[in-house]
Amino acid sequence: MLQLSLFSAEARPAGIADLAGVLCGPGQIVRFGKGDQARVSVVLADPARAAAVTAAFAAVGVAAQAVVTENGATAVRTAFRCDLVGLAKEWTRGAVKHVPTGWDIDGPALRMWVLTAGRPDERGGYLLSLDPQAPHTHLPLIGALTRAGLPPARMSRSDAMRISGTRRVQRLVELVGPPPARLPVELWPRCWGRASA
Repeated sequence: MLQLSLFSAEARPAGIADLAGVLCGPGQIVRFGKGDQARVSVVLADPARAAAVTAAFAAVGVAAQAVVTENGATAVRTAFRCDLVGLAKEWTRGAVKHVPTGWDIDGPALRMWVLTAGRPDERGGYLLSLDPQAPHTHLPLIGALTRAGLPPARMSRSDAMRISGTRRVQRLVELVGPPPARLPVELWPRCWGRASA
């Protein structure tokens, strides 16, 4: 039986701060008007994630909907909301996405990153997509993962980081918890020699 980590996704109630995990990948946060409202959005690599992502947003008290973008991709986005302004202030400098100085990732935020932008690779590792439009966020995110016990390798041919090795993948599984309902299980990290369902 695994011991529950103090940093795992199941160690505390979900909250708006967990949406920072969406911003680790290709997610965006923008402010509106006088800056007293903000919206989170993320374009999904796989439309099959949409139901699970909208459910995860709802679990932190933020309604979101799946939409089809102009180029035919599936995205999930919130309305402009006052309660997202704090997250926007932390994660932007001007209009540019920015990882807060010294930010540490925990299980709930990592779960959101995995849910919106993670995928297993063919060698038994797990890839976390980065934002190709915000390369300045990549090194701080490597630091955050390393401090969480998940030192990643940067993929040279893609905007992604790779978690590899049995212990690291097991640590990832421990932190993010079980796969959410409504998500194809083959997209979720797994270990201990389990085959995909």
